Amino acid sequence: MSVRRPLALVHDYLTQRGGAERVVLALAEAHPSAPIFTSLFDPSATFPGFGDFDVHTLVIDRLPGLRSRHRLALPLLAPAFSRLTVDAEVVVCSSSGWAHGARTTGRKIVYCHTPARWLYQRGRYLRDRGPGGAAGAALAVLGPALRSWDRRAAASAHRYVVNSREVRRRVADLYGIEAEVVPPPVAIDDAGDADPPDGLSAGYVLCVSRLLPYKNVEAVIDAFGRMPDRQLVVVGSGPLFEELSDAAPHNVVLLGTVSDASLRWLYRHSVGLVAASYEDFGLTPLEAATFGRPTAALRFGGFLDTVVEDETGVFFDEPEPHRIGQAVERLCRTDWDAVAIQAHAGRFSVDRFRTRMDALVTEERGRV
Repeated sequence: MSVRRPLALVHDYLTQRGGAERVVLALAEAHPSAPIFTSLFDPSATFPGFGDFDVHTLVIDRLPGLRSRHRLALPLLAPAFSRLTVDAEVVVCSSSGWAHGARTTGRKIVYCHTPARWLYQRGRYLRDRGPGGAAGAALAVLGPALRSWDRRAAASAHRYVVNSREVRRRVADLYGIEAEVVPPPVAIDDAGDADPPDGLSAGYVLCVSRLLPYKNVEAVIDAFGRMPDRQLVVVGSGPLFEELSDAAPHNVVLLGTVSDASLRWLYRHSVGLVAASYEDFGLTPLEAATFGRPTAALRFGGFLDTVVEDETGVFFDEPEPHRIGQAVERLCRTDWDAVAIQAHAGRFSVDRFRTRMDALVTEERGRV
């Protein structure tokens, strides 16, 4: 008779480097014997630390082209996760719309980064990309069925956890679930190696973001086009990389994906961060704060949890170039208290995150 494993992890897909992937990595590092189940796994595109763990992929991982373009898998993800049954006393599902649909033989904890944007924020998520795109066409046909599936998947959880007050509100509105807020950790620190990218010197404003429509990086770049004496450095990759690179003015540098060592150098030598996305949590201001750097952020969503106005940063009310530019100028001209900013970041530590998540796992294991 086989012994059921104590803990397993499930994540939507491991094909990029973002805050959700850092959450899974933090859990995996705390529980190295726990297997990770995911739909797609591209070791070269996500954090290299996942190579140290037992990662299991679903059947769709064998289909050509999906690892590099996971949005094409949209019609396949709900049925793929519905067929997955994870045998463990407790399963933690890290979900932005798919992993919470996995079946479990034990207790299920969902760590929700956001209810699926493509189902409930379609206009913002696919903004200006036209109805003829593959994702838009699939959603037009599958949207009602996927929303029904999504609500059933949410209801299957024994415990629902969210990353911010904004996501807690969405979960309550959409699913009728009262969730606990457990902020994700800041996984980058200022004590590690720092590797300078070629050709950069200190004094720029940094933007760290995946290059997707709802991240509003285009508006940030436009803002700096109106501020030729300020330099912007953009870190991140995504479908809009070539388009934004081609249109970038002379004072904007797009670096694409960088290593954590290069990211440390970039935070450390920046004036501060600018963040204009419709964010669910808002991790990058905390990463910047770890290095004592302030943030100019959109007054929206998770940034309201991670930026303290006039203490760790400033806000702008709309992701419009002139408002972004005004906020950046305020940030650059303010004398900030780096020690206070770093103290704020310390409240979002890896240890705090793991301690609370471990307590939840222990509570649910006691109910098996």
